[in-house]
Amino acid sequence: MAGSTYGTAFSITTWGESHGPAIGAVIDGCPAGLTLSEEDIQRFLDRRKPGQNKYTTARNESDKIEILSGVFEGKTTGTPISLMVRNQDQRSRDYGRIRECYRPGQADYTFDAKYGFRDYRGGRSSGRETIGRVAAGAVASKLLLKLGIRITAYTKAIGNIEVPESDYDYGCILTNPLYMPNNSYAEAAADYLDNCIHKQDSSG
Repeated sequence: MAGSTYGTAFSITTWGESHGPAIGAVIDGCPAGLTLSEEDIQRFLDRRKPGQNKYTTARNESDKIEILSGVFEGKTTGTPISLMVRNQDQRSRDYGRIRECYRPGQADYTFDAKYGFRDYRGGRSSGRETIGRVAAGAVASKLLLKLGIRITAYTKAIGNIEVPESDYDYGCILTNPLYMPNNSYAEAAADYLDNCIHKQDSSG
């Protein structure tokens, strides 16, 4: 199986499964002295938290981050930083009906085809696995900010609704549920998704 560790000077290892007790990441290579709190990471996780609107999974999770190591008195120590989010809504029985079929929009089929093994509940092929990446990204983002580098993430396109760069308004990103840099395009994309939902379809 491919590894779950990324990076060299600043490396992250993600761990955990969608329906295990917890999921998270270990960061190695973060220098000592960086001011870091759980709140710094939580605001990033809150953006990806499920159940926020009808376009996200209805799974009921608080996604509360815990820093287990690598931080002392609000500063990084230069040792590995272990981050964890406990799973609260891991009801495996909800997935029994899809034991024999693959979930659309997930990595079930590709995981099975590549590794010859499938956890039909999601396991590592679930979107929930992104928690470790988001949490580690929050730390990396704060480190980069000290170097004058700011990262801005947004949704450029959904289906055939794409925001032209000439119409970008970065101030809109956090004001619509789809995180698009233009509210008019976000409304059009919402209509498109509503139609998909009505037809019981999905948009890749």
